[in-house]
Amino acid sequence: MQDLPYNIEVGMKVFDSHHHAIGKVAEFKFPENAIDPDIEPADIDGTDKYRDDSLVDEIAKAFGREELPEVLRDRLLREGYIRIDTSGIFSADRLALPSQIASAGADELMLNVDKDELIKRN
Repeated sequence: MQDLPYNIEVGMKVFDSHHHAIGKVAEFKFPENAIDPDIEPADIDGTDKYRDDSLVDEIAKAFGREELPEVLRDRLLREGYIRIDTSGIFSADRLALPSQIASAGADELMLNVDKDELIKRN
């Protein structure tokens, strides 16, 4: 899957590629070019009218307030992401890219990767 599924919802149960429940969808962000499909990701920069401070702030919130590497931030903005509230008291939230999603339906989101392959939010 190259795009975030449009039927995704906060609260959906998330399963890894081994069908182990790993948590629930806490939030998601569609890619910037979902605003206007004629915009190429390469055309999006820090001064573009489609990227505003609120979007960057939302990405920062997804990761907490730690510094986000620019390459990773740009990829998340370009592709979109899902933040997963993982199970367990000491578990860090994870971020999934659209390419890591196998399917979405009913109240379940299936990934095509193991939990350890997801971006870990500290």
